[in-house]
Amino acid sequence: MLVKLVAEQGGDGLDLAGAIAISAPLDLAASADALDRGFARLYQQHLLDSLRRKIAAKMRVTPLPIELTPEQLKRLDSLWAYDNQVTAPLHGFTSANDYYRRASAGHLLKEIELPTLILHAADDPFMPANLIERLPAPSDAVRLEIADQGGHVGFVEARQGRLNSWLARRVARQLQDWMTIPHPLKRLASRS
Repeated sequence: MLVKLVAEQGGDGLDLAGAIAISAPLDLAASADALDRGFARLYQQHLLDSLRRKIAAKMRVTPLPIELTPEQLKRLDSLWAYDNQVTAPLHGFTSANDYYRRASAGHLLKEIELPTLILHAADDPFMPANLIERLPAPSDAVRLEIADQGGHVGFVEARQGRLNSWLARRVARQLQDWMTIPHPLKRLASRS
């Protein structure tokens, strides 16, 4: 959502020095497909269990504008099925395909004007391994870093015999870099 906002709003439209996206599903359809294969199906099942519980609880309290019984909800066995029957109709999309196409940010990477750091791991089970190759080249404002390992928002490293968060260190370094860049709002604040 952040990458899509930054791309659509433009660099001048947001009061931000930059944006950082971590393990963002830039292509929702590709991510739904990736989660429906192999070991990643365990993650999909966990996500679906949580989503179904939340919607079932809402369905017990108030009627929802979807044509789905609690029994049918229980049988939704993929993110595609869930998004087609629940997410899309609840949020004004015609189908999961329509939702994935309109809500994905990957095709907008070339439009980004605001400095943006996108961190991914090649072994992220939420995304196909060749995801970045399938997207258009990002604009010069985008720095795309792909770690060999990191899973989905994992990015743990061994340093001095201990496990540490590479992600926290990398994000802190990026924020520090942006703090050294003159920013119009910092200049205005210092004059007052």
